[in-house]
Amino acid sequence: YTFVGPNGSGKSTLLQVLSGATPSSEGKINYIFDSQAIEEDKWYKQLVIAAPYLELIEEFTLTELLNFHAGFKPFKPSISQAQIIEQLELTASKDKDIKYFSSGMKHSLKLALAFYSDVSVVMLDEPTSNLDARWSAWYLEKVQQLSSNQLVLICSNVPAEYDFCDEVINVADYKF
Repeated sequence: YTFVGPNGSGKSTLLQVLSGATPSSEGKINYIFDSQAIEEDKWYKQLVIAAPYLELIEEFTLTELLNFHAGFKPFKPSISQAQIIEQLELTASKDKDIKYFSSGMKHSLKLALAFYSDVSVVMLDEPTSNLDARWSAWYLEKVQQLSSNQLVLICSNVPAEYDFCDEVINVADYKF
């Protein structure tokens, strides 16, 4: 699913509320997976979110960050941390602090954490923000390779980021 709408229409806020990062001001969200209710405080284990406004722990090296992330959300069995580093073309930077990475390197790392985490829900907000044409193409390749068993939620106003999606919802069509 993709959520579109004018700037300020609530796309990012919707994603943050659905993820549990921001509490809802009204109503209640029920999380259900395989017909089983999931406790709200355990929902985070089922999802991963990548967004330009979310920070990485910049004092960690790339290797430390991957290890830290894997402690909360394991990576898919089909990929190792070494392969993630290789796919990001960061082998020479694996022991470098994240604070020294460019904005594009940081964003591709956030996307890699989302693509390779073994979770049921992948949330992407402005997925090609800070990416050049080459890494935008990488995003398109990887997002379309996500498992059909995963729910993918994208917030964007850039058609190239979501033109493969079957469901596009304009949040401006709904009054909150």
